[in-house]
Amino acid sequence: MDCLENLDYLNIATSKKIYRNLPVSDLVRFALLREEGTLTESGALAVKTGKYTGRSPKDRFIVSQESVVKLINWGEVNLPIEENVFDELYKQVCKYLSDKELFVFDGYVGAMEEYKLPIRVVNELASEALLSNQLFRRPDKAMLEHHKAEFTVIAAPGFKAKGAIDGINSEAFIIVNFDKKIVLIGGTQYAGEIKKSIFSIMNFLLPLRGVFPMHCSANIGKDGETAVFFGLSGTGKTTLSADPERKLIGDDEHGWCDSGVFNFEGGCYAKTIKLDKDKESEIYSALKFGALLENVVLDDDKMPNYDDGTLTENTRGAYPLEYIPNAELSGIGGHPSTIIFLTADAFGVIPPISKLSKEAAMYHFISGYTSKLAGTERGITKPKATFSSCFGEPFMLMKPSVYAKLLGERIDKHDTEVFLINTGWSGGGYGVGSRMKLSYTRAMVKAALEGKLKEIEYTQHPIFKIAVPIAVPNVPSEILNPENTWVDKKEYKLKASELASKFTLNFSKFKGVPESIREAGPISI
Repeated sequence: MDCLENLDYLNIATSKKIYRNLPVSDLVRFALLREEGTLTESGALAVKTGKYTGRSPKDRFIVSQESVVKLINWGEVNLPIEENVFDELYKQVCKYLSDKELFVFDGYVGAMEEYKLPIRVVNELASEALLSNQLFRRPDKAMLEHHKAEFTVIAAPGFKAKGAIDGINSEAFIIVNFDKKIVLIGGTQYAGEIKKSIFSIMNFLLPLRGVFPMHCSANIGKDGETAVFFGLSGTGKTTLSADPERKLIGDDEHGWCDSGVFNFEGGCYAKTIKLDKDKESEIYSALKFGALLENVVLDDDKMPNYDDGTLTENTRGAYPLEYIPNAELSGIGGHPSTIIFLTADAFGVIPPISKLSKEAAMYHFISGYTSKLAGTERGITKPKATFSSCFGEPFMLMKPSVYAKLLGERIDKHDTEVFLINTGWSGGGYGVGSRMKLSYTRAMVKAALEGKLKEIEYTQHPIFKIAVPIAVPNVPSEILNPENTWVDKKEYKLKASELASKFTLNFSKFKGVPESIREAGPISI
């Protein structure tokens, strides 16, 4: 076993062993010995994360420092915190870890050599070290010998803060300190906070170098053409990009530079609620030994019950990219010929597929409309219509216009087609209509990626002003116009108009947006 002598440079002076980059088998063994989890029938490690089963956005802070204060888009998403608050919590966490065995992961983020970020993750739990190992990019032995982290994540879920006494909102905290290049996490065992904090850092650093960071999945077709899929958790990014006919570059986080698209990660972090063995066979098969399951209920035979949302609807599975049979392990692709925006429309009024002009693409990118699905964040128990800029506002530290400008430039330069696909409801809103069939959505995606929608006829939606195809191969034509699926046509127009008003109200907060982009949005009637 590779043991570190100390972490004194971080002021972590534990009296116990510090294990560095243990093999997966050892991490699983430690997790079982420490009773952190249970092996499923397929060999995956299943853990429960306790009170926190999703991100805790009100507990994520960025230290307000001169180096970043003018660049951060401060507000309800990016909450500032004073450096002295960070320093005091840091001391407390270091003291807390002084009698703990620790598990260190050294790796990096970013498959493109020019833009990769070396990181270190110091974990209190072996199971979280397993997730770090499986989700981030893993160095070979030669790289490990010369590894020097630029950013360090310290994850101490067992440490509970004292809320307002410590200058924060609760017992949990995720604090990013850019000057000290440290992310401090405490009070929450939801390991997605580790992943997303690093993602947020990349989203801040890359635009300063002219790279477009994206909350998207990406894959490559047999023709060599790259496609990217934008969308928030639960909209289908992972499911739709894990296509047996295409090579998966990655399922969540990428950069688009002058050389093409590159994955940030070395693994996937898929939602598993309602996971279907037949419809999502690539993901289902990946949840084997070495994979980590979060909050998935097991039966008496240790078989995962993916339909059981008792603990949370936000059940997760983490696994390395190589567990997907047709993955592009280099993590690199060309310039996307097709971009797909995914939304789960809880109103059931947005067409299942539509084509966007560059201006409309920038409008919908800045808007980032979807529905927050149950369990993705604490307190969300049913789908809720929401707007999340850039389809990932919680992870975008700069103003949306910064990222939208990079998108528009690349659409122009590479003549990229953009489609908006609704994986949400049809025939009525949540509770009345039904979720769009996955087989239909797959057929729409396939048609878009194969160029079968280039020469067909489109009609403009009267409210959303987007181009709706009159036919898509292997999709019933009557569902392409969502009004056709509603019994009460007047009710459809009313609900569509209500959603259009929400778009307009939300977009009004974005200042300095060119009028051509603003006019590409929906109108109320």
